[in-house]
Amino acid sequence: MEPFFPELHPNPGWRESCKSSDIEILDKKSSENIGRHCILELYQCDNAKLNDEAFIRTTITSSAKISGATLINLVTHSFKPQGVTGLALLAESHISIHTWPEIGYAAIDVFTCGDHTMPEKACKLLCKDFLAKNFSFKNITREIPSGIQTLHREL
Repeated sequence: MEPFFPELHPNPGWRESCKSSDIEILDKKSSENIGRHCILELYQCDNAKLNDEAFIRTTITSSAKISGATLINLVTHSFKPQGVTGLALLAESHISIHTWPEIGYAAIDVFTCGDHTMPEKACKLLCKDFLAKNFSFKNITREIPSGIQTLHREL
């Protein structure tokens, strides 16, 4: 069996292994930044873990906690014959996981707002928990558009 399916992603940008030093934690605090959105794709994961709804609930909960986020609600669904989707509603935004056990792949988003959260820590944990042999990681800073930075929010 081929270990990776290139048709899954034409330019995956994957790395040799899932080392914690490969996912950079940003400590950037700026009034123009509203949050960080991490996009994590995991390849060559443990197929059983990708298909285990209880495991996915546990790892989402742990990743929310380690990132410093507040879990409000967690919804998961197990598909037949395989695959799981999990969505965590956070006070700070969300974590979503979609799995394809048949090809060892998981697509993950971790979006958090506020200076107290570290979504990169959640990504490190998820990479480790799914036993990913390869991954692609993008860290996007969500910024307040300059045209509205001076507006005041009414509370």
